[in-house]
Amino acid sequence: MRRLEWPLHIVRRVVIGVVVVAVLAVAVPLGVGWIGDALARCDDGVVERGEDRECVGVTDGSYHFTERLAAVMKKIEHENDEVSKEAEKEPYVSVAYLTSFTLTNDDSNSEDSVRHELEGAYLAQYRHNRGDLASSPKIRLLIANSGSNSAHWEHTVDELIDRKDSPDKLVAVTGLGPSTARNLAALKKLSTSGLATVASTMTATNIQGITDFVRVSPTNVDEAYAAAAYLKRSTELRTAVVVQDAAKTNLYAATLGTAFTEAFPDEKTGHRLVAERMTFDSSVPGGAWKNELRFFPAQLCDTRPQVIYFAGRGRHLTNFLDSLANRSCTDHTFTVLAGDDTSNLDREQIAHAVETGVQVFYTGLAHRDMWRADPGRVSEHSARYFQQGGLLDEWFPGDDRYDGQDLMAHDAVLTATEGVRMAASGPGAVTGRTVGRMFQQMNGPQRVAGASGFISFQSNGNPRDKAVPILSLDARGRAELVEVASAEGKPPEGQ
Repeated sequence: MRRLEWPLHIVRRVVIGVVVVAVLAVAVPLGVGWIGDALARCDDGVVERGEDRECVGVTDGSYHFTERLAAVMKKIEHENDEVSKEAEKEPYVSVAYLTSFTLTNDDSNSEDSVRHELEGAYLAQYRHNRGDLASSPKIRLLIANSGSNSAHWEHTVDELIDRKDSPDKLVAVTGLGPSTARNLAALKKLSTSGLATVASTMTATNIQGITDFVRVSPTNVDEAYAAAAYLKRSTELRTAVVVQDAAKTNLYAATLGTAFTEAFPDEKTGHRLVAERMTFDSSVPGGAWKNELRFFPAQLCDTRPQVIYFAGRGRHLTNFLDSLANRSCTDHTFTVLAGDDTSNLDREQIAHAVETGVQVFYTGLAHRDMWRADPGRVSEHSARYFQQGGLLDEWFPGDDRYDGQDLMAHDAVLTATEGVRMAASGPGAVTGRTVGRMFQQMNGPQRVAGASGFISFQSNGNPRDKAVPILSLDARGRAELVEVASAEGKPPEGQ
């Protein structure tokens, strides 16, 4: 029988092909990655994307995204492992926490704020699994990174959707980040896929009426009316001007500025706006918005309002305050009142803002002292976990959670876990849709005993009569509670 002889060029191709396959077989488990962006692997469920090679996707806590998240991620991973080990005795489902964890200057969140969010989220998981609210099924907490400015939200959302029918049994996604066009698109896709969603800090008023979606934060309308009600109790602060970011993707600023423009004027009390809205555009390339802010002090010195209502992100506020500190009319005192994104400033930014000599108040989402100021509107039992010497201090010593983000994330995850508990008491399997239907049952005795306030929901997903803290910035880099307000005079439900 004649031996078949292969041409040399074919032999070479076969050998090269075998070598390439062998190299890739070794490379992928080691995280070296494939050529190109699509499969560059950081860890299980986490891949590199984009020019900056951000590691985005979904983890059970085994991957930390940044070293500053390591301590809380290790606790989440441990709790998830314990739930998995007990799976034969007790069933579980998963809840995810989604936001941007790899941050740049394009993000409104700070590294401190997202770490605090995870600490609060973990506390809610712990309370549900083996704490004072222990229930079944248990909860595995997945952490999902959409990348800086949520640039890679589509990849991460697709990864979450894939986990509905996997061993993870994902039923709800919480967190969802600030009110931006990308995060709204992510929310809508998650909802369409059949997952329940709970926003922790998403406040834009026009984000509502989405299937199986609720938020634990007050809306921008609530914040604006609470701010206006607070100002109207003063006989000295009667005139105001709105300074607003006009970037089309900044849903937060647009709805906040519009709401205050409607809420503040009052012929009976003499409160009025003394000029049209002053706008800048943070989306202009090259940071030109900073130059726009430098033009405002001259105009403000002409109109001399007593209050400047700032409808923009916290990082924009610090630049505005720098410009205002260099005003020519130093004889005139301005009071600046801003929205909840001010809570994303870090300690150094807050201290710097105070150094400008301009008094700054803002409507926050939560503060650890709210339950003392108004115990009827906040669950004391939940709030105690966040006090000095509480369980969070024991777990994460030395981390001064000054921004309230831990309370909001805790309440978002707590809402999801309560939905799981309630859905499990009925017939059929616990799914995203059955959990989502439970949100509308969270009223009266079934309301969520949140650390940021008792929470029940309107049919459009907004919280009903949520407490709104009025806060001030101090030189120590802290937010001090002024009072617990509410949306007095707000429009009828659903508007």
